[in-house]
Amino acid sequence: MSVKSWMPVVWTSLAAIIGAIGCGGGAQAPGAARLSEYGDNHAALGATCQSSWSFGNPLPTGNALNAVVAPAPGSLVAVGDLGTILRSDDGGKTWTTQCSGTTDDLEAVSFVDTQTGWAVGGYYVLETFQTTQTVLHTIDGGDTWTRQHTGTNHVLYAVSFLDAMTGWAQGVGSLVLHTIDGGATWAPYPAGGGYGIFFLDATTGWLTGDGISHTTDGGATWTRQSTPVGDLHAVSFADPNTGIAVGGYHFYHFGEHESQVIIRTTDGGATWTLQRVAIRQLRGISPVDPNTWVAVGRGGTILRTTDVGDTWTPIDSGTTDSLFGLSLFDGSTAIAVGAAGKILSTDDGGNTWNPKSSGSTNPLSSVTFVDSGNGWAVGAGGAILRTTDGGGSWNAQFSRTNAYLLGVSFADADTGIAVGYAGTTVRTDDGGATWNPHLVESTYYLTAVAMADRDLAIAVGNNVILRTADGGVTWLADTRWSNISLTGIAWVDFNIAIAVGRDGAALQSVVLQTVDGGAEWTQQRLDYGIYAVSFTDANVGIAVGGTVTWRTTDGGRTWARQPSRFDGTAYGVSLADADHGWAVGSRTYCIHRAGCQVEGLIYSTVNGGATWVRQPNPTRNTLSAVTFAPGNGFIAVGDSGTILRTDIGGEAAR
Repeated sequence: MSVKSWMPVVWTSLAAIIGAIGCGGGAQAPGAARLSEYGDNHAALGATCQSSWSFGNPLPTGNALNAVVAPAPGSLVAVGDLGTILRSDDGGKTWTTQCSGTTDDLEAVSFVDTQTGWAVGGYYVLETFQTTQTVLHTIDGGDTWTRQHTGTNHVLYAVSFLDAMTGWAQGVGSLVLHTIDGGATWAPYPAGGGYGIFFLDATTGWLTGDGISHTTDGGATWTRQSTPVGDLHAVSFADPNTGIAVGGYHFYHFGEHESQVIIRTTDGGATWTLQRVAIRQLRGISPVDPNTWVAVGRGGTILRTTDVGDTWTPIDSGTTDSLFGLSLFDGSTAIAVGAAGKILSTDDGGNTWNPKSSGSTNPLSSVTFVDSGNGWAVGAGGAILRTTDGGGSWNAQFSRTNAYLLGVSFADADTGIAVGYAGTTVRTDDGGATWNPHLVESTYYLTAVAMADRDLAIAVGNNVILRTADGGVTWLADTRWSNISLTGIAWVDFNIAIAVGRDGAALQSVVLQTVDGGAEWTQQRLDYGIYAVSFTDANVGIAVGGTVTWRTTDGGRTWARQPSRFDGTAYGVSLADADHGWAVGSRTYCIHRAGCQVEGLIYSTVNGGATWVRQPNPTRNTLSAVTFAPGNGFIAVGDSGTILRTDIGGEAAR
């Protein structure tokens, strides 16, 4: 796991804020279509490339891309988290996902021609302090990748091959590896470890890390060069004399700390001078010509110089997503890649940049479908996305609000309501072509909504239940629920609804039931917190929260805790029928000063929640909600704009 993957204990996603989860799977309309004939095809999932879940947003991937290389003009290969490998043969216009066969993060890639290449990486498990290492090799342009072994287990952050036989890789722990047989065997070299490798030719190269090391004999010997700073992530040279290295630190210790450094040499590294110190850490550097250089880094930073680094001009990247990799090809054409699958391109030497990836990367909180094709997802910054093809593609809609939207529900393909922060509600009667915002009360924190029909809807939140009988034009507030944070709502039929949440003072779950369309409510108390609820018919429902599952077979009058426990926190749940369903969430492990690792989780059940089986997940992003798209499988949403889709209703609980 690289430093960029270590996350602060400052939750930016909805699901990570306990008590503020938009549970799309628990915001359910009565009489919603269900799977009429459930198949028994429960083939176990294989490797990551065989996962039954695929990205619908962002595209081509929502995983972080850490490096990109151009084997030939117009040919590109990008690698990233969870074994992601993408290839483009048209300059980045379209991308094909390749099967890596690993779930380790891939940090660097090197090709010597369009067919022969290597990708390296690994993963650092914060909880156990154990590391894994991955070296992959292809001789067919990435159609197949085979694993190579170095005899070490340190994460590798850089790789560079001079030809099909000779290559270098380096990583943490002062690890530098060398091969002269195409990676069949690797030998360690005492050159110091770090993050970057650059070879100008077969004999002249540099390594970056806490400093810079230099070779003039193809790596037989390395000499440490004197630099004014450390924490250097990348280096590049325009000629044997002129080079620029970039980097900076980034860590968490009672908050986030970050720096940016740029150093330059005009004598091959005999001397390095500090050119710039700023805030955003830089991760990539490349010369366009001897005078013009481009650097990329965290927070969407792009810097450009036309005087070999004497002055640097910030360039508008159009994104705040961090950029981790940069590759130049075709003279003035370059590709940058980064967080949440971000891909940018320039054809004017880095002066302007255009997106090659598509889709919103705002965290998404809730999702709903009214049939096999029409669905909506909502999230941060007033984000509303719509699909008409069952989740294959998504288009942004204008919500007319910047509020964080936490819940969404539709009565039909035209009529819908979304709710969120500061008492915000927005409604549409044309499928979201236009949305009309309405502020109920700024102190209300609304987390979920469910429509019974075009007129009747219930929204819930912290200490409040709202009811509308006119499609969200006006709302009546029930504020009797002091200290109760309600996070899920589902209609059982057109009169009966169930709301779930927790009492923060009593540290108990709360289940509320109405039998008169929301006019009055009765209350039950259960152990543990509940975040989401889903019903498959008038009797059978499941509620999840934390590590536990509750099941009802009498429409919510009584609940029984199920024996199976999640190994993380479940935030969303959705049923296809009385037996089959999915739950989603995340697992977080934090260490003081080191930060946090977050792991998105997907579970399936084939016995009504009695047992849950964790399934392969194509992303580490936290997943906040899941819903059933009748006749078209399930859709899950979460951090970084993640929308995942599967056409499999459930997996064997085995």
